[in-house]
Amino acid sequence: MRILLIADIHANWPALAAIQERFDACLFLGDAVDYAADPAPCIEWLRRFATVAVRGNHDHSLAQRVRVRPVGTFRRISAALRPHHYRVLSDEQLTWLAELPVQRYVQLDGYRFLLLHATPRDPLDEYLEADAEQWRQRLEGVQADFLCVGHTHVPMHLQLGAVQVVNPGSVGQPRDGDPRASYVVIEDGRVEFRRVAYDVERTVCQLREAGLESEILAAAEWVLRSGGGARAVVSDQ
Repeated sequence: MRILLIADIHANWPALAAIQERFDACLFLGDAVDYAADPAPCIEWLRRFATVAVRGNHDHSLAQRVRVRPVGTFRRISAALRPHHYRVLSDEQLTWLAELPVQRYVQLDGYRFLLLHATPRDPLDEYLEADAEQWRQRLEGVQADFLCVGHTHVPMHLQLGAVQVVNPGSVGQPRDGDPRASYVVIEDGRVEFRRVAYDVERTVCQLREAGLESEILAAAEWVLRSGGGARAVVSDQ
């Protein structure tokens, strides 16, 4: 069984459309919206193809109409794009986001998966990269072979006792220094990280057409073209 693991699409339809993997199940770990300008086809793709989807912090904020304080680069981008998102998304699509579960257990191919966006301690918001000791502390009560998370936009794989913690990185806004869309394929219990190039120019053009002011557009474009400048972390601790 081939399981496609994706997270943090962030309204970047050209990036999601570039993933042409064959899969038997698709697990989505949250954040379909914000940061780019084409959320509707991303949501429709997930509604059609995602076997299980969970809610991310941006999905929650958008669907609940939480006001974004424009402090810092990423929040400024989100705040600037909210009016556009509300123009292009239907009530049905917003309701789908609002009704996504915060976490889900699922059994696939003989393995038990726990899906959530951030960490078991705080499924929507806690930001935790590849700190093995910190992740061990958050595994208390987790009854799964795979704990699958997103949120950091940085690929990660930790083997912590019987539990594998996997972050596939971001489809739509990688922040590990590689601008290509990031995702994972799990087959027969083996985790394989994959990347695919996509039409970044089209995504930037969509942002420009959404009416972003020049300073915010420049910041969003830099992240998309550079991959954010950090480094990927893949660990076998």
